[in-house]
Amino acid sequence: MKTSTFSGRPTVAEVNLGALEFNYRQLRRKIPKEVKLLAVVKADAYGHGAIPLSLKLEKLGVEYLGVAISEEGAELREGGVKVPILILGGVYGGDVDRILRFHLTPVVFGKDSLQLLSKEAERRGRKVKVHLKVDTGMGRLGVPLDLWPSFLMELKRYPRIEIEGILSHFSMMDEEEAFTKQQWRQFQGAVALAKDLGISYKYLHIASSATLTAFPIYSGNLVRPGIMLYGAYPSRAFEGIIRLKPVMTLKTHIHYLKWVPPGARISYGGAFMTERKSHIATLPIGYADGYSRYLSNQGEVLIRGKRAPVVGKVCMDFIMADVTNIPNVSIGDEVILMGRQGREQITVEEIAKKIGSISYEVLCSVGKRVPRIYKE
Repeated sequence: MKTSTFSGRPTVAEVNLGALEFNYRQLRRKIPKEVKLLAVVKADAYGHGAIPLSLKLEKLGVEYLGVAISEEGAELREGGVKVPILILGGVYGGDVDRILRFHLTPVVFGKDSLQLLSKEAERRGRKVKVHLKVDTGMGRLGVPLDLWPSFLMELKRYPRIEIEGILSHFSMMDEEEAFTKQQWRQFQGAVALAKDLGISYKYLHIASSATLTAFPIYSGNLVRPGIMLYGAYPSRAFEGIIRLKPVMTLKTHIHYLKWVPPGARISYGGAFMTERKSHIATLPIGYADGYSRYLSNQGEVLIRGKRAPVVGKVCMDFIMADVTNIPNVSIGDEVILMGRQGREQITVEEIAKKIGSISYEVLCSVGKRVPRIYKE
């Protein structure tokens, strides 16, 4: 028995910027030429690293970037991003100075936000661009339809507010087509009312990755893809519609190897017991790195191009894999937890299904202590 002797941490997330470009161009082919693209890079670009991916997307020609909070937008500006940035989550009380200082564009759905933004814009002697959000059925953020007329009338009180866009959000694209059509009709009605009141705008948007099957019906003139840029699918229905390349590969190396007899218990609680003499590999990744505890005794990894089962409970910093059926395994061998090795591949969708979640959560969960390595 011996342990590995790496000079640095062997667990990394490789981020392929070439795959990002491939996915971007695939999406561009599906989107009408006149429709612009807002790339959603919130949550650290779904765990991939917001600054490097945003700079790449900016070079590729995206019209806008979308973040959830103003801190994310400020981070991009400090990282050198020049393209417009939309704050999808709205305005929090302490955000106003940051929004104007870093030239961010907030989504607005409350009169209090209008007041705060207008007051700060007046103090600085400038205008501030905003996008107005109407709730057509998501029930999360947005002006309720019955309050939409009075909200639009209120805008006249704030000459420092420049309306750049109107948006909403679909909630049941994968579940109920009739509800989606109803949302679209309500959105069109809300936009028509804004026009009647003399409110002009540059961008009209409601579509995200999950609406790809419906382009260009619901496209407006700006679309907001997120998960597909990173090479994952909103649902299995999309796999035959567009080819994507996973942008992230999560990998580590074997840290420790040992043979154990039949009846040996592995990991906390002894939840796994060997039925034969077994070769057990210890891998330096755990739930602190984003490898879900729900993968205990059901996850798989790739070693030497073959699948090996994860055995025992996932620990904070380690997991164990049974490599008995893989010949010539050695300390330091590369291990793929998400990605391709040889002819085998473990997809983010496969992991999500095993833990009863979605690909979005799996990608966003990859921890900060896992270094991101960027490759073209």
